[in-house]
Amino acid sequence: MILLAISLSLILEKVILVAVILGASLGIAMYSTWAERKVAAIMQDRRGPMRAGPFGLFQPLADGLKLFMKEEIIPAVSSKFLFVLGPSIAMLMACMTSAVIPWGPDIPKADGSVISLQVADINIGVLFIFGVVSLGVYGIMIGAWASNNKFSLMSGLRAASQAISYELAMGISLIALVMMTGSLSMREIVDQQHGFWHGGWIWEGGYFTWNFFKQPLAFLIFIICAFAELNRAPFDLAECESELIGGYHTEYSSMKLGFYLFAEYINMFISSVILSSLFFGGYNYPGMDYVAAHVSPLMVSLIGVMALLGKAICFILFFMFIRWTLPRFRYDQLMNLGWKSLIPLALFNMLLTGGVILYFFNDK
Repeated sequence: MILLAISLSLILEKVILVAVILGASLGIAMYSTWAERKVAAIMQDRRGPMRAGPFGLFQPLADGLKLFMKEEIIPAVSSKFLFVLGPSIAMLMACMTSAVIPWGPDIPKADGSVISLQVADINIGVLFIFGVVSLGVYGIMIGAWASNNKFSLMSGLRAASQAISYELAMGISLIALVMMTGSLSMREIVDQQHGFWHGGWIWEGGYFTWNFFKQPLAFLIFIICAFAELNRAPFDLAECESELIGGYHTEYSSMKLGFYLFAEYINMFISSVILSSLFFGGYNYPGMDYVAAHVSPLMVSLIGVMALLGKAICFILFFMFIRWTLPRFRYDQLMNLGWKSLIPLALFNMLLTGGVILYFFNDK
């Protein structure tokens, strides 16, 4: 009975955590659309949405209601099952990547156990994220093919080629990080970046502990590839309106279109959290040991969550800034950047990292 009670308590904790993460992801994705318009308006000397509520804060709610109320249209010449499956896969894969992210320090309970702010602490968390991200492109490809539209099909081919090209460089850049940390666990990678600074060898957690300072080239490659994986400008060749109308979601309407649009913004939020966790300490922040000594453990966990979300919001704003700053690449430029620049750079960084580890830490 005791084991059953413990199991039920653990299941309840995980269900609540999943619900909170899903709600937060949807809420941040929803208001990212508002923030995108505001960022574009500021950069173009406009005001942006202002009519729906104060400062236009109700505009995302109005957009969501509009999508819910619009007529559901499925083209007669489409493959109906796959037509519905495409946006469903895109949305599901976008939400699944958050399962292995540690959102904050553990919350201690009165009985001595802890509440983990991580849905699944698996020792191959980085591989899990790559696997789910790789499956996400199937949602685009299936929806593009099922639409039976030549522009959608061309968009799906572009998205698949782009994903294959840039996942290679992204994966190789992370190999250097894994070599340095010695782990594929997201929790362990974040814990190794505890605090911000302390003494000792730099590769053993000394000096600036965040991985950005130890692997700046890997970070640069990873964030460029993240733009390509998200189909965000200047890498939005799959949705190129001037060439392909709306790309893979040309034939979609109502909430099927909403799923594709929401999946993009959820992916942008989760990518920002992953960037923060891998390279900028995750829920760690300068002075966290001092804070932990003066506030309650629950407050320590909440501050850690806020620190992670604050870093993620900075990356989201950076994604938006780049979208409204740089022009779209030509497709040959996109492929050249991936194959002729990023992959060689990632390989060089991996070999350099291996050489440094072999030379300085061969006796350990």
